[in-house]
Amino acid sequence: MPGVSELLRPAAPQPETSDERQATGRERHDQKITVYLSAGELLDLEHARLKLRRFGFVVDRGRLVREAIAILLADLDARGMESLAARRIGSGPGEDPSPTPESTVFPEDTVPSLT
Repeated sequence: MPGVSELLRPAAPQPETSDERQATGRERHDQKITVYLSAGELLDLEHARLKLRRFGFVVDRGRLVREAIAILLADLDARGMESLAARRIGSGPGEDPSPTPESTVFPEDTVPSLT
């Protein structure tokens, strides 16, 4: 007969909790979104990808976008209304969000790495 601890244990292992969001790497993704970019935004994305390549990181545009999303969501979780995304979105189109130098620096523990 099983003991109480065996009867009351979770059916599946619980995921490790972490304050850091991790972007997925090169794997099959079943979910898809479509994002429309201006020519300038697409060119900036490609320049960022090439700059990372010069630093020794080989990433595709999808991985770069997933990393950027993970970073913004981690910052939003950690800083709420003071996050970069909230301040930029809250400033409205065409307005300068006027970030302060210290507000654009992510705390070390909230920025997922590219490795």
